Amino acid sequence: MTLLITIIVLALVFDYINGFHDAANSIATIVSTKVLTPFKAVLWAAAFNFVAFFIAKYFSGFGIANTVSKAVLENYITLPIIFSGIIAAIMWNLATWWLGIPSSSSHTLIGGFAGAAIAASGFVAIKSDVIVKIASFIILAPFVGMVISILLTILILYIFKKVNPHKANNWFKKLQLVSSGLFSIGHGLNDSQKVMGIIAAALYAAYHKNGLDVGIHDIKQIPDWVAFACFTAIALGTMSGGWRIIKTMGSRITKVTPLEGVAAETAGALTLYITEILKIPVSTTHTITGSIIGVGAVKRLSAVRWGVTRSLMIAWILTIPVSAALAALIYYVFGTML
Repeated sequence: MTLLITIIVLALVFDYINGFHDAANSIATIVSTKVLTPFKAVLWAAAFNFVAFFIAKYFSGFGIANTVSKAVLENYITLPIIFSGIIAAIMWNLATWWLGIPSSSSHTLIGGFAGAAIAASGFVAIKSDVIVKIASFIILAPFVGMVISILLTILILYIFKKVNPHKANNWFKKLQLVSSGLFSIGHGLNDSQKVMGIIAAALYAAYHKNGLDVGIHDIKQIPDWVAFACFTAIALGTMSGGWRIIKTMGSRITKVTPLEGVAAETAGALTLYITEILKIPVSTTHTITGSIIGVGAVKRLSAVRWGVTRSLMIAWILTIPVSAALAALIYYVFGTML
């Protein structure tokens, strides 16, 4: 029972860290274009993170949570595996936050979960098709975001080509509040459910492996309190900000205008909504980064700082294997003690 409670608390801590780690995804452009102050921006994003709970509960469902929980085959899920995966995910998230690298909280969580399972039972423990599908969106999510943002930017520029630039700029500053809110909803829908999936797996293991009545019979039976706690934790984390990463996202990739901010955030939101429908957990970080690259590329290719982008992509590719290796190491050291 103690280990289950510890895992739930750590999962919510991870969710909180995810919030401030990924706050930049939703607010970097509205901060860099001075539409909102950093403090007002994080409050704005946090509010829409929480609104996502009601959208998921009453409209879209929790399909992504179910996908995450199935990354490891049910027969191999144990509490020590989940504990090791969460600790590894927290370590990697804090390290990348400290270095100002906008890495994927999603992939570090899934990598940790899978890595600990492999350490415990070998590769037979993981559902390779689920892992491959999730990993493929390391490339696909930013690419889709980039393509949509390029098309949106071109369309917006064409529609507003005869409008006074100053007047158009004022309009897009107001529209950025809408696009940022839309992206924050997508962030809440996507990222909160990943932690829900991990807690659901822990409750399933608690019932089937540890015989605890507080667990759940079926991994799909996620209690309402789990969803509410996860969406609340990510909203509180977002309110705490993530200033190191905001600087990278808001200005180091490319300079962003209000018009470009609207295009990037709307493109990112659309990408997240598409993957929500497909029940595929993707990185909101990768998605918005690809969208920002897209709007920069429309101006000119040299407007994108490709050196920064290359460094980010290396961190993205390393996230799953490094998290998996960390989780495996933690399981080897502590797994038998738990």
